[in-house]
Amino acid sequence: MLRIHFTAEDLARTRVAGTIGAAAETYYSLEMLGRRSGAVPFHRWRGEVTGRLAQDAGPLTALLPARGPGLDLLALAGDSPDIDHAVDGLLRAPRARVRREVEAVAFDPAHTAWARSLAEGDGGARRQLAAALAACHRATVAPYWSACRSRLDAVRAQHARTFLDGGVEGLLASLCPPLVRWRAPVLEVQYPRPVEVHLGGRGLVLAPTVFSWRELSLLYDPYDDEAVPRLTVPAVTGPEAGSALWPGPGLPDDDPLGTLLGRTRAAALRVVAEGVGTTELARRLGVTPAAASQHAKALRGAGLITTSRRGGSVLHVTTALGRELLGAPTS
Repeated sequence: MLRIHFTAEDLARTRVAGTIGAAAETYYSLEMLGRRSGAVPFHRWRGEVTGRLAQDAGPLTALLPARGPGLDLLALAGDSPDIDHAVDGLLRAPRARVRREVEAVAFDPAHTAWARSLAEGDGGARRQLAAALAACHRATVAPYWSACRSRLDAVRAQHARTFLDGGVEGLLASLCPPLVRWRAPVLEVQYPRPVEVHLGGRGLVLAPTVFSWRELSLLYDPYDDEAVPRLTVPAVTGPEAGSALWPGPGLPDDDPLGTLLGRTRAAALRVVAEGVGTTELARRLGVTPAAASQHAKALRGAGLITTSRRGGSVLHVTTALGRELLGAPTS
């Protein structure tokens, strides 16, 4: 169990990030690819990317943990959503930080010699790692990154709405049940080992992640008292969210929702479940904004979505009936 202790100052400084960055998502994608079972929303993605990794990705895959926590690429490469900036950040990371991160990973003993050279500051090993990060990103993340960013934006928007309705404590109470429980002033998270963390007034950054499934991770540097800890929170919580990220050539012929509503309109309802505007709906469906507006009008007329206007933009969200059709919770 991970127990995160909050003070009033910590609650005031808690915020939601847009992403943990392209580098950390890439590393998480490799861990996801190595899973032997489970993670149903990622089955199609696994089928598409398996076999894509080339030999030049080896230096990064060598640092996947045989057990325990993995490499914290957020600390080494930063949280930029741009992989080129992330690679540059990795190349400029302080040698002491690289050593700490590498020495904390229980990787396969077959890679000990190479990992030791990286930890000791060998420039060639660092460049190999940076090249491997870029190669892995091209294979496992880049083809889907636009859709992933849309999903992350939708999750962040949902967190913002929850915060407006219930404040920070309401937001903390809403995170990933039953994996997380808010028992003021402590956030309890299911974790593979017992950890007690006192934020000490720094607050907490909630960071939605695409390539994680039914697990959260706390990322922080124990040697840096000023660094704000980050709690990664899964952005993909079910098959519907996954299908929007890697939808494949089309919906299956036996899809009952597609039979009921039509394929495009069923896809529209699935996208609206994330909370989107008309422009984003059009982009995700591959249609014009006018066509997307017509699909939204039809779904609204059927009582499956509602539309609210904020300034010059609109936000479409599913109703209880719409969520019921999608198989999602209605409360």
